[in-house]
Amino acid sequence: MSNIYTLIDYVALIYRYMILIYVFMSWLPSVRESYVGELLGRVVEPYLRPFRRIIPPIGGVMDLSPIIALFALWPLAEGLKKVLSLFNF
Repeated sequence: MSNIYTLIDYVALIYRYMILIYVFMSWLPSVRESYVGELLGRVVEPYLRPFRRIIPPIGGVMDLSPIIALFALWPLAEGLKKVLSLFNF
């Protein structure tokens, strides 16, 4: 049972790092257009897209949605663990 919870924690941690790297890559457009940047974009953008629809950029420049998405990832992982605990996983 705890192995599944540990796996969820590790996946959430890796995804947090992927979001952070993707955000830092936005400061270097040539890196974001590389193979790694496009791969990260395909993995991270579907999660960030709903937050970007809700939270507009400040002044049209500063996008705070990745910060909110990072904070929201923890309750999502914890909620998934709670749901799995209901089914005795």
